[in-house]
Amino acid sequence: MVRARSGISRSGLLGSLAAAALVTAGFVAPAQAGAAEPAASAQAGPAASARAAVPPHAVTGYWQNFDNGATVQKLSDVQDEYDIIAVAFADATGKPGAVDFTLDPALDYTEEQFKADIKAKQAAGKSVIISVGGEKGAVSVSDDASADAFATSISALMDEYGFDGVDIDLENGLNSTYMTKALKAIHAAHSGLVVTMAPQTVDMQSPRGEYFKTALAIKDFLTVVNMQYYNSGSMLGCDGKVYSQGTVDFLTGLACIQLENGLDPSQVGLGVPASPRAAGGGYAAPSVVNAALDCLTRGTSCGTFKPEKTYPGLRGAMTWSTNWDASNGDEFSSQVGKHVHGLP
Repeated sequence: MVRARSGISRSGLLGSLAAAALVTAGFVAPAQAGAAEPAASAQAGPAASARAAVPPHAVTGYWQNFDNGATVQKLSDVQDEYDIIAVAFADATGKPGAVDFTLDPALDYTEEQFKADIKAKQAAGKSVIISVGGEKGAVSVSDDASADAFATSISALMDEYGFDGVDIDLENGLNSTYMTKALKAIHAAHSGLVVTMAPQTVDMQSPRGEYFKTALAIKDFLTVVNMQYYNSGSMLGCDGKVYSQGTVDFLTGLACIQLENGLDPSQVGLGVPASPRAAGGGYAAPSVVNAALDCLTRGTSCGTFKPEKTYPGLRGAMTWSTNWDASNGDEFSSQVGKHVHGLP
């Protein structure tokens, strides 16, 4: 996600030819009949009650701690349809791995108001988490020391502000070994931790990728992966075919890769821009997003690609951002949000 302009991640990352090359190189295998069923839901187990605030079908939205032309909001202004609100962003400090958070003075928002608004959202059943990264984020967790610094600083922010968890949106590289170590340390200190991830499409083309490996390594407490289905160009679906962003097939074909390679349906969400201005490419109208949700959960409204089975436990959808949603007449939250909450 971008801090100071309307795009969100690197555009034109892989075109059709590059995507096709991934199949040749063996990064993505076509979907096969009889693929192993995903493991039991992440909601099962000892931590389930601690994450009860996140509903089975949830809507995630990023709240911008800056003014980039979208509607400026306080947390209290965030639309009620959002179940998980990711505060964007925590910033890198001079210490490798460590992060901190400061409210943007341009928002005219005091820390006391901000903390009170977090508590009010939580009282309304919402989860408020701190997001790390964004397109220009410079956080690096690449060794034991930086993993410890990351875990310590995130835990400190959770204690200071009352955040429910953390969102990983590192778009300039991720080391699965040390990010896994850091997230497990945070989870050990906060058993009710909400953990979301927002990888780019290329990061989730294969379970051998660093983002995908991290998601699988923390599967026992991972809440949801809301991949960014935009600013990527055409990509491969799980059937080995190339699909164009902004289409139903792009959403369903790429989600299938995660669903058939180890993530539980409850850990998969569709991340899309809230308006055409919110991304450099890949905007999908609410009707397209809702059709993809129905295709994956009910087997209806599919495009040319239809999964071999349905995933009624699919977590839901995410958008960048609640601010751009407000600028667009709350189109995403009122249409996609309502649809997510009505999934089977």
